[in-house]
Amino acid sequence: MSAVKSKRVPRAVREQQMLDAAVRTFARRGYRAASMDEIAEVAGVSKPLVYLYLNSKEELFSAVIRRESAALVEAVTAAVEPDAPADRQLWSGLTGFFAHTAEHPDGWAVLHQQARTHGEPFALEVAAMRAEIVRFVTELIGAAAQEAGCVGELADREVAGLAHALVGAAESLAEWANVRTDEDASAEQEQEQEGERGRQRPAAKDTAATLMNFAWAGLGRLMDGERWAPEA
Repeated sequence: MSAVKSKRVPRAVREQQMLDAAVRTFARRGYRAASMDEIAEVAGVSKPLVYLYLNSKEELFSAVIRRESAALVEAVTAAVEPDAPADRQLWSGLTGFFAHTAEHPDGWAVLHQQARTHGEPFALEVAAMRAEIVRFVTELIGAAAQEAGCVGELADREVAGLAHALVGAAESLAEWANVRTDEDASAEQEQEQEGERGRQRPAAKDTAATLMNFAWAGLGRLMDGERWAPEA
């Protein structure tokens, strides 16, 4: 009687398994400390197979960055309610951003912590992703200015600056909301041992509302023609 052959896993599926394992390993070990041996072990494949599919550690890391960047941009743009008022569009986009980073903390750690600190080409790939999000937010703020009837008062450069500031604030809040610290891990472990739930992360909608309360009130006053200036 012949042996039963195992079902062959399609290449595309196998690659995603390797990328999933790489995201987890890079996020928790860091790029330098992560090894192809560990990534292969987490993926449940041999190290030669990882090299066959993705060639090198550098190319594997680049593939991870590209995949996680595309997923984040898609999450933000898909979350926006196109026919809603400007403030609702911005809030829904921010909610999509915070929801995605909360659901994929390892991917966010790779983009925000690892890729930016290891030079080219990794930092450039993250910068391209960020620029795409900034352009999208610039369009939202520009639409809000048009809706408020103050297009002439807000120069394109100022709108772009506001978009950069808002994206930077969102990144900082995502770091605060989602990244586990050693103290968090120790506290949650103690609470779990006591039969309690760990510290609750803020909901994406609540985090988005926090940023809207910080930014939109100021944007609203700016679009009403009220500007801050230092006292003489």
